[in-house]
Amino acid sequence: MNLTLKIWRQSGSSDKGRMVTYRVEDVSPDMSFLEMLDVLNERLILEGDDPVAFDHDCREGICGMCGMVINGVAHGEQRATTTCQLHMRHFEDGAVITIEPWRAAPFPVIKDLVVDRSSFDRIIQAGGFVSVPAGSAPDAHAVPVPKEDADAAFDAATCIGCGACVAACPNGSASLFTAAKITHLGLLPQGQPERDSRARAMVEQMDAEGFGGCTNTGECTAVCPKGIPFDTIARMNADYLRSASK
Repeated sequence: MNLTLKIWRQSGSSDKGRMVTYRVEDVSPDMSFLEMLDVLNERLILEGDDPVAFDHDCREGICGMCGMVINGVAHGEQRATTTCQLHMRHFEDGAVITIEPWRAAPFPVIKDLVVDRSSFDRIIQAGGFVSVPAGSAPDAHAVPVPKEDADAAFDAATCIGCGACVAACPNGSASLFTAAKITHLGLLPQGQPERDSRARAMVEQMDAEGFGGCTNTGECTAVCPKGIPFDTIARMNADYLRSASK
C-alpha cells in the first residue's frame, strides 16, 4: 500500500504546530497503525529528520497509552478498537490519512501526537480508591455480590483511561472516564463507605481540571475502545446529587 499521511507536528506546548505531509510506500496491510508509523520514523531518522512522537506501550489494547485522532475520529473509524490494534487493511491503497493529537485544554500537547493526560491521574487521586482495613485478607466469598452488580462493575472497570472520550466530546468532557471509575467501585460492597465522598471529590476535581460538562451527545461511547456504557454517567450523576443533598 502507498499512503499519504498528514501529521500534526508540534515541538512543544508553546509552539503553534502545523500539519506536515509525508508519503509512505510499501505498507503491508497486516501492519498495525503504529507499525506503519514506526516505518515512517525509521525513514525520517535515516534522513536526519526528527521522528514523529507518539504515545505507546503494550500495543495490545490494554494500557491506554496510544491515542490519536485518525481522519477526525478518536482511535480511527474501526469501532471498539484502540489505535495500536487498528490495522492497515482497513484503509484503501492510496488513501490520505490525517493524524492529530487529542484536542482538549486539559490535555496540553507535549510534542507532536503526545499529550499530557496527568489530569486523569489527579481525578483518580481525588477518590478513585477504597479503604482497606489492616489485617488478613477476608475469605473470597465472605461478602456476596449480586451477579448483575458484578457484571456492571466489571464493564465499567474495563476503562483503560486512554482519553478518547474527551477527544471526541464537543465539550471536552471527561464524564465517561470519571463515571467509569466511580461506578466500578460504587457498585461493589467494598466501595460503599466512600461512595458519596468519592463521587463528590472526583467530579469536583474533574471540573477543576477544566473539562467541559456532559450534554448527552453520546460521542464518548461511540469512540470508547472498551464500550463503556452511557448509563455509567447517569450513575455518577445520581451519586453526586445524593452526596450533595447530604
